Amino acid sequence: MVSGALQIAGLLVGGIGMIGTFAVTGMPQWRVSAFIENNIIVFETIWEGLWMHCIRQANIRMQCKVYDSVLALSPDLQASRGLMCAGSVLSFLAFMVAIIGMKCTRCAQSSWQAKGYIILTAGLLFILSGAVELIPVCWVANTIISDFYNPMVNVAQKRELGEALYLGWVAAFCLIAAGAIFCCFCRCCQKTRNYGYSAPTHYPTHSQHLHRKNESSYSISQYV
Repeated sequence: MVSGALQIAGLLVGGIGMIGTFAVTGMPQWRVSAFIENNIIVFETIWEGLWMHCIRQANIRMQCKVYDSVLALSPDLQASRGLMCAGSVLSFLAFMVAIIGMKCTRCAQSSWQAKGYIILTAGLLFILSGAVELIPVCWVANTIISDFYNPMVNVAQKRELGEALYLGWVAAFCLIAAGAIFCCFCRCCQKTRNYGYSAPTHYPTHSQHLHRKNESSYSISQYV
């Protein structure tokens, strides 16, 4: 029962992380415009994402435009494109492998072993996808913070952390947590299998003890 609860919890957490990864990859709120100094009246907000940048004017209308070329992006956003696509594919693959591992609940000894390998593979894929997602999110966040406190950068070019980065951290944590849950489930299956198929210890019964005693008495009388 505990193993079944671990499976369901791992699949739910992994599904949340996978959906969050897809959302982060498509969201334009990676880098948002920073309003500092004496700029009180705000007329427009600038969003910069992996695929497009948007301008929202006075909370009324918003215009988005896809980047004309990949070379127009900064190096951190260029690398983030590939890493986030890889993380999305890995999270989806891990989710599908986890579903395949959950289909058989009661199997023979060989099937239990195969199930453990499938669940372990899903857990490792979840952890790998979470680590791949953390790299671009932390990289972009570090670049934004460094430019914000850099006095050589123009005030109009400074940005703040967008909502996509915070969601990316949460999604990566969910993916890593799901991988840890599935790895723990694989460990529990290994212990259960070893315990279930251990050979029982046979103790001599009372009749066997009497039979051996009679045989030993008969042998001594024959010898005499």
